[in-house]
Amino acid sequence: MHKAKKIIVADDDPAILDAIRLMLEFEGYDVECFPNGNGLLDMAKEAADLLLLDIWMSGTDGRDLCQQLKQQESTRDIPVIMISASHDIKSSALAAGADDFLAKPFDITELLDKIEKNIATN
Repeated sequence: MHKAKKIIVADDDPAILDAIRLMLEFEGYDVECFPNGNGLLDMAKEAADLLLLDIWMSGTDGRDLCQQLKQQESTRDIPVIMISASHDIKSSALAAGADDFLAKPFDITELLDKIEKNIATN
């Protein structure tokens, strides 16, 4: 039996965190959720397979967090998908070094497709 892929999710909306956690766990992923970016840098080093980050969070901004992750040797190869209700998510996510992005509200199937694509290339 193979080990479940670990996905770390950071979003300051508890309802979104719960929905994403339930959906990803149903799909067989090991999911760890954070209500903000604090402490996430240390957790990511614990062999996360993918990070799903909200751009605008209380505490550490998702873009800043993504930039820090991509600058550290231990976390730079972990795929990051940024999510946001922002109209300029594409430019914000790519400028921060994210591997992919998704606008809120998003379709569950689209999220799963992006996760699968980014984990497969990792």
